Amino acid sequence: MRLALVLSGLLIILGAQAEEVDHAAALASLQRADSLLIDVRSAEEFSAGALPGAIRIGHDEIAAQITSIAANKDQPLVLYCRSGRRSGLAKQSLEELGYRQVINAGAYDDLRPLLEADN
Repeated sequence: MRLALVLSGLLIILGAQAEEVDHAAALASLQRADSLLIDVRSAEEFSAGALPGAIRIGHDEIAAQITSIAANKDQPLVLYCRSGRRSGLAKQSLEELGYRQVINAGAYDDLRPLLEADN
């Protein structure tokens, strides 16, 4: 019984981490003037370094705060965090709220050199 509970918990965790990261879509979306780059990491992580133009909203706060920066549910939203897991969770929350153009850009350390090369 305990093994079944452990395995089901592991599947839930893996499912939360399985959100697809799409760097190409993120870079294309960020070329649009109306797109928003959102850092869903902690305030401490953000203050240690963030991507230019990023707005910080913690992944656990995004559902409550998103309408203050993006009332239009068709506005492109590009999310990133440390590994892609929290941005994946935030993407799911936003899609449940009806946002249609949400992209998980994955990890800060992976996205930063791509943005620098794109400029």
